[in-house]
Amino acid sequence: MEIALLGGTGDIGEGLALRWASDTNHTVIVGSREVERAEGKAEEYETELASRGREVTVEGLGNEDAAARADVVVAAVPAYHLTDTVESIADDLGEAILVSPAVGMKRDEDGFHYNRPGPGSVTQLAANAAPAGTPVVGAFHNLAAGRLANLDAELDWDTVVVGDDADAKATVCELAEGIEGLRALDGGPIANAAEVEGLTPLLINVARHNDGLHDLGVRFQ
Repeated sequence: MEIALLGGTGDIGEGLALRWASDTNHTVIVGSREVERAEGKAEEYETELASRGREVTVEGLGNEDAAARADVVVAAVPAYHLTDTVESIADDLGEAILVSPAVGMKRDEDGFHYNRPGPGSVTQLAANAAPAGTPVVGAFHNLAAGRLANLDAELDWDTVVVGDDADAKATVCELAEGIEGLRALDGGPIANAAEVEGLTPLLINVARHNDGLHDLGVRFQ
């Protein structure tokens, strides 16, 4: 399967790219608005993986070309860039599944807070911006990007996956569980996305105020 990570040069994109390239045989494509930046990051990821004995090819492309190649497109961009990013690659999605890990947050002197958008969730924003017929799935919202990108770190996390298309959701769950130490749980339809996204600021606040919990994640027992 070919996976395109739009914004694959950023924190969550880097972690997912490295984990999928390390733990699976899927083809990983790094996308960016700037082709040279995508190419440079793809080369960095290849070098990191090669240092660990994993000889794989990671390709860097512009977002549009990356989306056109992929079976699954992960919009690993901040929430405030999500709509523009999805609209910019709308004609290139074809039959691909679109995945949104973005969370809207705001910060004040008390900490981080979920910034719920008008449509109800950031995943719903992605669904509204996507072409009709494109299955949209929300996943990977609550992962600590630093630990995800550290291939020396073991994971013991759950990711809750939401979506209205059962087949697309099952595909994303399978992709998630290809990452060693990551378990995918079905969170229901996109209408439930806000509850999932809202966990992220909670985790950040807990991590800030408790020693030893910098890379805090979620595990349901």
